[in-house]
Amino acid sequence: MPKIFNNLLSFKGGVHPKEYKYLTSSLPFERIPTPSKIILPLSQNIGAPSTPIVNKKDEVFAGQLIATQNGPISAPIYSPVSGNVLSIGIEDTVSSFAKESITIKSNENSEMELFPKLDLINISDKEICKRVQMAGIVGLGGAAFPTYFKLTPPKDKIIDYVILNGCECEPYLTRDYRLMIERPKDLIAGLKLIMKALNLEKGAIGIEDNKQDAIDILQNLVKDDNSIKIFSLKTKYPQGAEKMLIKAILNREVPPGKLPFDVGVAIQNIGTAIAIYEAVYLGMPLISASLTVSGLGIKTPKNLIVPIGTPLIDILEYCGGIKEDAKRVVVGGPMMGITQHNLNAPIMKATSGILVLTEKEINQFDETNCLRCGKCIEVCPVNLTPTKLARFSQLGRISEAEENGILNCMECGTCAYVCPANIPLVQWIAFGKKKLSLAKKAV
Repeated sequence: MPKIFNNLLSFKGGVHPKEYKYLTSSLPFERIPTPSKIILPLSQNIGAPSTPIVNKKDEVFAGQLIATQNGPISAPIYSPVSGNVLSIGIEDTVSSFAKESITIKSNENSEMELFPKLDLINISDKEICKRVQMAGIVGLGGAAFPTYFKLTPPKDKIIDYVILNGCECEPYLTRDYRLMIERPKDLIAGLKLIMKALNLEKGAIGIEDNKQDAIDILQNLVKDDNSIKIFSLKTKYPQGAEKMLIKAILNREVPPGKLPFDVGVAIQNIGTAIAIYEAVYLGMPLISASLTVSGLGIKTPKNLIVPIGTPLIDILEYCGGIKEDAKRVVVGGPMMGITQHNLNAPIMKATSGILVLTEKEINQFDETNCLRCGKCIEVCPVNLTPTKLARFSQLGRISEAEENGILNCMECGTCAYVCPANIPLVQWIAFGKKKLSLAKKAV
């Protein structure tokens, strides 16, 4: 019996930006040559930065632990290359914040340090979680939350379902799509490990219906496995957001300020599941990132496997370089990504894409006064009033912004996308959230 659910459930609001996925959707992954230098920020996850355990001039090997976990919400870092430590100091990063980083000059040594292989038949839930923790795996969907923490929920949270997010609703990005196409068996093995770590009998993969071939491949792979279901979801941004995904598949609503755990669900990304497979089955720490390089401003779009810490400029040059009409380089997707000002900044664990955009794609217009049209309210997937929140942020009325739910905003960018006045609503809301966070810390 087929286990595809073609009801195309979705959520209120959302938008349909031009996808541009055709630029890379048919391109298999390529592995970029080892860069001459890598820069590894010590903060590549939500939570505390890692603590370096190497010093300047030390020799390191690929797969070697070079920074340890610092506290319960943190993740260790391993060197993706063999070489020598050039420096430990403050460097620009793709997050737009300078962070303490370890810079390594690579050499041609191909020696690789791996974890000992586990007994895959009798492996326990605790062994899976420990290996995930040791491997430095974080959520690769963007948030970069330490994965082992999500595999060990509080005892008062009863989890009955795990969902892999295969929506990849951001325009341009095809990383997760290509992983589903090229590595479906590894993906299912990773999902099975997540289910075993959480002691669950039910798992699912949610995929937007613009990826029908991926749906077909995975459906065929689990046709005799009643524990895993493949859900076909309506193509709409931000369908891949956790709350939207849970609503579409299980019709459960995560309350404001709560997490998926609070409604009995664990969410993981496609890339995260494969990283778990590699850590457990292959003994591989998280030392590379799968990402999409796309946009009309790059000469040769590609899907790449890249050592973590590779400078943006090395990746762009591997893709033929930037065209003359390129206007902007963005890390991530166009809706939630970060515009880059230093192309020497390195990619990090959760980097999903690099976009080189032209004027045609940016479609910039001058900002005007709010038209009171209400379009931003119509599309907001979490039922906020973006214009009001942005205005409160502008005026410094942070307490009123909090009262109106500013902390519930997930900064998906749908409001700014549809605004006919071109008001940078999501940027103002993010500014207000930052001000509110600082105000609370000062108390």
